[in-house]
Amino acid sequence: MKIITDMKKLLNLLLLLVVLFGCDKKLDQVNPNALTTAGYWKTKDQAFAGATAIYNALILDGTYMRSFPGLTDSRGDDFTGDSPWLDLELTGKFIIPATSDPVFWIWRDFYLVINRANQVLANVSKYEAGILTADEKNRILGQAYFLRGLAYWNLATTFKAVPVITEPPVDQSDYYAPTATEDVLWNQIYADLTQAESMLPISYASVTGPDAGQKGRATKGAAAGLLGKAYLYRKDYAKAGTQFEKFFTGGPLAGVYSLMPNYRDNFKDVGENNAESLFEVQFTEGSGTDFNWTGEPSTSWKQVTAISVTYGMEGKGFSDYLPTSWIYTEFKQEKTTGGKSDPRLLATIASYEPADNSILAYGAAWANPQNKIYPRKYTNDGLGRAFETPESGINYRVLRYADILLMYAEVLNETNRTAQAYSYIQQVRTRAQLPDLATTKPGMTQAKMRDQLAHERALEFSIEGQRINDLIRWGWFNDPAKLALLKTHDTDFNNYVAGNEYLPIPLRELDVNKNLMPNSAN
Repeated sequence: MKIITDMKKLLNLLLLLVVLFGCDKKLDQVNPNALTTAGYWKTKDQAFAGATAIYNALILDGTYMRSFPGLTDSRGDDFTGDSPWLDLELTGKFIIPATSDPVFWIWRDFYLVINRANQVLANVSKYEAGILTADEKNRILGQAYFLRGLAYWNLATTFKAVPVITEPPVDQSDYYAPTATEDVLWNQIYADLTQAESMLPISYASVTGPDAGQKGRATKGAAAGLLGKAYLYRKDYAKAGTQFEKFFTGGPLAGVYSLMPNYRDNFKDVGENNAESLFEVQFTEGSGTDFNWTGEPSTSWKQVTAISVTYGMEGKGFSDYLPTSWIYTEFKQEKTTGGKSDPRLLATIASYEPADNSILAYGAAWANPQNKIYPRKYTNDGLGRAFETPESGINYRVLRYADILLMYAEVLNETNRTAQAYSYIQQVRTRAQLPDLATTKPGMTQAKMRDQLAHERALEFSIEGQRINDLIRWGWFNDPAKLALLKTHDTDFNNYVAGNEYLPIPLRELDVNKNLMPNSAN
């Protein structure tokens, strides 16, 4: 008992010393294993590591690891929830509550990307010439601008209006940023991507420095393409066209990108960062022991995506989502020049198709009802694995050259050059072995071409997080005829009420930040 009494006396004495001397700076100690901001940002390696840390935030659950692709895909008319996890069902039905954890993860993790980008921009910009060469400094800053622009693009298209934060917080007053207007938000996206385009190389094949020869980093083409997409989203067709023209004859990016002959090469874990890819998020199997769901990375952290198991068919994966019967039927509308089904069908959807010599799934005989359809894109089906695991190394393709072609065709149509749009659409159709559109549907009006482009984009980008953004920017939710059409595509749209095309601002954020405004979905 005396030992316990003496220990209590000692603890009381230590507590008293903490109270008396807790503010004495002489007692402050710096942990050499946990550098502070003031102690970091001194060397070349630290600058490059800071840029890499931004990319690491792209492989979290709320960014591209799982939740963001799923909650984005499910809001389109090509995908629907089929999960016991209610959040995944309610998102596609446009009735997800503001208390949803996956919705919060998206908000949290894209602001983590922004915070890391802000730290790089604030600190690497102060580096002197003796530490980094001008090219190295530009590449690091350019990547930070691009990744911050990408994060704000995703927040803007997901939540409509959000706070714009461009510097690391200095004190507590910086923790409660107000909601920016849509114009301020989009102008920030334009500014970031413009800066990125001016600072980034076309490729890293011939650069010097720690990033020499690396693939997967942001490039001039990625910034130029995403900037054009941002202009198109806001219907600034003149500026969008200027951006896209850089990729064609006479432009600085002409010949850099091309369509892959095999459409499905864009969604496998082999042949990644190929000629069609402008930017993709890098995932890798085989390293680490702890899942990269969230938090700070460590040497034990995995670098995998869970999209494959989430989308994987019933009996092979979670089957949390299903393609709609509408998108399946849309693929069947037109035969190839050889009289077969559109080859993108079986690259996108797993279905029982004896006529197309496809009666297998995951290398085995079809084991589900023959009238059922499942996702195949971004799954391991066909990649030599008998089933899905909670981890995959398939990179997520954020922007492809096919998108540049179809977006430029859209610009041409919207600027009264409809006849010129045919050739850019046909490049995508030819890869899918579809007949010449100028022959099958010559002389389309601008309105008819809009509908054609909507069809072409639905097939080319199904289950790629594109459809909901297209529907919003085309104004389909505000058009009674188009909204009625969407309801025939996907019964989830029967629950839609005006404003719910966006995800709600997370309630926990609204609770702690009184300067944050709810959006139309709250």
